[in-house]
Amino acid sequence: MTQWHPATLVARSPSADGLTDLTLDLSETPLRGAHQRPGQYVHLRLPGHPEEGLFALASPPGNSGRWDFLVKEGSPLTSALIHLPMGASVEVSHPEGRGFPLEQARGKALLLFATGSGISPIRSVIESIRRERREYGRVTLYFGVRTPSAFAYARDFEAWEQSGIHVVRTVSQPGASGWQGLTGYVQGHLAEEPLSADTMAFVCGQQEMVTGVVQALQARGLPASSISQNF
Repeated sequence: MTQWHPATLVARSPSADGLTDLTLDLSETPLRGAHQRPGQYVHLRLPGHPEEGLFALASPPGNSGRWDFLVKEGSPLTSALIHLPMGASVEVSHPEGRGFPLEQARGKALLLFATGSGISPIRSVIESIRRERREYGRVTLYFGVRTPSAFAYARDFEAWEQSGIHVVRTVSQPGASGWQGLTGYVQGHLAEEPLSADTMAFVCGQQEMVTGVVQALQARGLPASSISQNF
């Protein structure tokens, strides 16, 4: 049975089309320090409402009393979360899931793959790496979305690049947007990526994308044991 803890909404901002950043303060609860691995997720619900949902933690693990989430519009729960007033209470569960094996990536090249809101747990990985950037080799993020305005955390890309994390963005449905960057799916842009024996890959997104990325990596010789999802 899920054990719930009260957290307080302390920040909210639009992140991309249909996506909103939320920050919950849980510093006065037993959950402080419970987030231990990037890629973990929690259950969220509102007091007095039975509906609950799973949300990946977008902030890095540690003893911080604040957790970040990327909320996608489309359900009664997410709509309610997005429109909560500041200071409102949200009930949170203990973090779950195995997360990504970041400790195994130390000293290695790391490829990160995300589509849409799947960037949320990958952001947790990136922010963890930035704390100890010298402990990791080459890091490349392949981030795919449908339209140019759907890139969540776009405000962070420059800081990620300055930290030595290469960001490859691709849009699958640019339409008449004037988008001048890469188009198509993330796995379609792996041809130039060097894959050495010490390369690892973390993947998060829709199942079709995950399957495509895994197949492309394995076709390039990367073993299944070097490819991880967060659940």
